[in-house]
Amino acid sequence: MGKLTTHVLDTANGRPGAGIKVELYALDGDARRALKTVTTNHDGRCDAPLLEAEALVAGEYELVFHAGAYFAALGANVPEPRFVDRVVLRFGIADAAAHYHVPLLVSPWSYSTYRGS
Repeated sequence: MGKLTTHVLDTANGRPGAGIKVELYALDGDARRALKTVTTNHDGRCDAPLLEAEALVAGEYELVFHAGAYFAALGANVPEPRFVDRVVLRFGIADAAAHYHVPLLVSPWSYSTYRGS
């Protein structure tokens, strides 16, 4: 059974990114369709997969992580406008039967991602 999951690691403070708003969109060319909005838990993860089973279909998706608001709430000393604010990750799912894990490693100054397991 395929599924899409994510988690956030706060690399500036060496801990999970708890309380970060994450939006999921399905893409069709330039059009975006909102699928889900969640907030990461104490471990920087979502309490359930973002998509699974028949809800996960092959195609293009976008995750939007509200990292700037997270760091501002922590009291991080960052200028306005923020260097890293909303992190937008666009990715494709080719095999809807597979597990796609899309983590975000983020600080107020940088971010990275990879396809995890």
